Amino acid sequence: MAPYSKFAAFAVAALLPFASAQTYSSCNPIETTGCPADAGLNTTSFSTDFTTISGTSFPGWNTTAGTVTASENGAEFTIKKRGDAPTIQTDFYILFGQIDVKFKAAPGTGIVSSVVLESDDLDEIDWEALGGDTTQIETDYFGKGDTGTYDRATYATVTTPQSVYHTYTVHWTASSIEWLIDGTNVRTLLYADAKNGTRFPQTPCRVKIGIWAGGDPSNGEGTIEWAGGETDYTKAPFTMYVESVNITNYTPASEYTYDGTSGSWESIKASNSTSSDDIGETTSGDGSTSSKSSSSSTTSDKSSTSSSSSSASSSGSSSSGSASSTTKSSDNSSKSVSGSASSTAAGSGATTQAASSSGASSSSSASTTDSAGMSVKPGIGFGSFMGFIGFFFASVILV
Repeated sequence: MAPYSKFAAFAVAALLPFASAQTYSSCNPIETTGCPADAGLNTTSFSTDFTTISGTSFPGWNTTAGTVTASENGAEFTIKKRGDAPTIQTDFYILFGQIDVKFKAAPGTGIVSSVVLESDDLDEIDWEALGGDTTQIETDYFGKGDTGTYDRATYATVTTPQSVYHTYTVHWTASSIEWLIDGTNVRTLLYADAKNGTRFPQTPCRVKIGIWAGGDPSNGEGTIEWAGGETDYTKAPFTMYVESVNITNYTPASEYTYDGTSGSWESIKASNSTSSDDIGETTSGDGSTSSKSSSSSTTSDKSSTSSSSSSASSSGSSSSGSASSTTKSSDNSSKSVSGSASSTAAGSGATTQAASSSGASSSSSASTTDSAGMSVKPGIGFGSFMGFIGFFFASVILV
């Protein structure tokens, strides 16, 4: 069988269900007219303690691939064989807020435990824990599904994520995204640092949780290298445990609609919202009142260092992440929309995991250095990998 046919056969059987579950948009509102509204969360908070649930049904969640079972250990996401990729997602979207997920990552070379926020127009915010990496976890983001550059991912130090439950937090406003481990900030991304905001995640997202085998031997070399090596299924099962999820919703609404195709947060309309129908004119995305126009500030992408204060607290963890990551700014000047998060632009000096194009026939293991002096390693992020799968299928069908 030709190499592409062999890969396609496995991918159709195994990877497509997970792609559909975690990085797939059935109707992209910035590319297609007539997309249905996104179901919103009409309250300011939502919580699930999976340790108090028994079975496979979880209020507020849909299982989109495989089987997820809850017990006193929490929700169990298990890979037993090739093709398994159990996934759940919220049955609602939120626009800005805080998401706390307490979980223990799955062990196993090439196994990836993921917590993803993703929108219909493919904005994405990620936590990804590699089963063979016992000292750190990846943070990543995508804007509008753009994988044209691979300098977005960073790694934060965390103690034995495969054996210890940690609380992983995303604090998401119109002006910044903070990633925290057990209440300690490990990364801050400013709006302006994502290509002047054009690639800043800013549209309604669902929360998606799942596990997948980035190290499957049929994956591209770059994918396998990024995931830490080939997965040995004889060592299965590989299980990720999720104890709890707590969501604070900054823009309660029964539904969200896109007004136009800009994909900006100002264009989102919230219906029956406890805040306002026009988000851009009444909220900064963190509950505070602001005008629709953006305020301006100038920062440097060469020398400033990421810093942030956060009131987010997490309990029940025996240890915490200790190292703050910094991330490269994209532009020499930046514009910040109004918001209450206090932070400065991230700058040089951080080690960044660069995601190489997935499915590549070869991948160099040598590190390179970008223009800001940051160490960049070939690899692949979750979003770019799944984006490639869709592109690959289309190419195979055309051939």
